[in-house]
Amino acid sequence: MVVAAGNGTRLGLGTPKALVPLHGEPMLTHALRRLEASGVADEVVVVVPPDSPPPSVIMQSRHPVVVPGGETRQDSVRLGLAALSPDVDVVLVHDAARCLAPPDLFRTVADAVRAGADAVVPGLPVTDTVRSVDGETLDRHRLQAVQTPQGFRRAVLEEAHALAVDQADESLAATDDAGLVERAGWRVQVVPGHPEAFKVTTAHDLRVAEALLAGAAGQSQTP
Repeated sequence: MVVAAGNGTRLGLGTPKALVPLHGEPMLTHALRRLEASGVADEVVVVVPPDSPPPSVIMQSRHPVVVPGGETRQDSVRLGLAALSPDVDVVLVHDAARCLAPPDLFRTVADAVRAGADAVVPGLPVTDTVRSVDGETLDRHRLQAVQTPQGFRRAVLEEAHALAVDQADESLAATDDAGLVERAGWRVQVVPGHPEAFKVTTAHDLRVAEALLAGAAGQSQTP
């Protein structure tokens, strides 16, 4: 599942984030290309902004299922889950804004779920000193920056979302699906992330992504 329903407010370009051009193509195109290059997807669900026509770029996917998103990311993922075929038992949830996540990362996450994990996230060590809002300095050696794709046994992810809806409990709200699953009582396994799986949120992030793609294109043209 590729979640592409964000409005991109912080980018300030007046267009859904997933459709923002990056090196001549929408971010969503880059995300789908890397997902499909991984070879892990039997089907692909793309969650788009509600009341928005399906982007034509989605049709480049081999098995596109287009789903209008909800008011929140959590709503959007729940709607995407409902669109999956009944026989799908391993689900990867990926943010289109992490459009340069390499194919190997998808394979690593999927393999860990297939090996028996309930939930799997890629993570990178935190290198900065981190302080909480109340002034406490946190031990960065016990922290990791979490990325996507995140992988789950489908039954676990569906139950976590259903529990959050049924209880209408703000304590079960989470900024990603791994957090939702963890708060519902399941263990989340962490596998090594990748620097290129960063989230494009600001104009600076967009410039970094452009530079990475330009560098990769230059290397591929080197004799």
